[in-house]
Amino acid sequence: MTDIDSGSWVRSYRPASGGVRLFCFPHAGGSASYFYPWSRSLRDVEVLALQYPGRQDRGAEPYLRNVPELADRIHEALAPQLDEPYAFFGHSMGAVLAFEVAARVARDGLPGPVHLFASGRRAPSRTRYEDLHRASTATLVAEMRALGGTDPRVLADPDLLELVLPTVRADYTAVETYRYAPTPPLSCDVTVLIGDTDPKVNLDDAQAWAQHTRGRFCLRTFPGGHFYLEECQAGVLDVITSAL
Repeated sequence: MTDIDSGSWVRSYRPASGGVRLFCFPHAGGSASYFYPWSRSLRDVEVLALQYPGRQDRGAEPYLRNVPELADRIHEALAPQLDEPYAFFGHSMGAVLAFEVAARVARDGLPGPVHLFASGRRAPSRTRYEDLHRASTATLVAEMRALGGTDPRVLADPDLLELVLPTVRADYTAVETYRYAPTPPLSCDVTVLIGDTDPKVNLDDAQAWAQHTRGRFCLRTFPGGHFYLEECQAGVLDVITSAL
């Protein structure tokens, strides 16, 4: 694993050249290492995973609890890296961040992504009241267990939970308090991927992403819930490879 920017925001697990760079934005509570298996499977794509503050090797850094500040900081870190063709993939909270960073890139007149993949998240313009970041530990853990994506052994270990929950609360605070500020549609193609039983996003919410781009729009549905991409990893990677 190597860092490719001085701000420690990006992780590269398998450096590659000549292909499209894919910047991957983790979900709430997630980390860069979630995308490590992708780096071994995507042969012609260089997988570059974002590492948010407050987790893993950035565990000593303070959390950022709002999407605009996170997007600003990520945009600042990525700007020097955008001189070659690249794409964004974001899951759940990561989809919001990928969109907001792409909007900042367009605002500044920098080369935009060739493609935005938004997974497991309703369109930015679709608002839903959520308040889990204020919930009790028991309620939050029950939500994490229901959604999947967290090793059950972590949820059953009080010491591990004590390490994980502050990160989850900080990220839930960011994404649940996010409110879309209208921006011009992106110029890149957008592919939205969802699980057909995901309680967090329905077909209408997913279809609404179409209004956020002037490029081509595609909606792909997979069997599964919020973390459908774990069971359907091969299919997700096929979609990405075909699009790029």
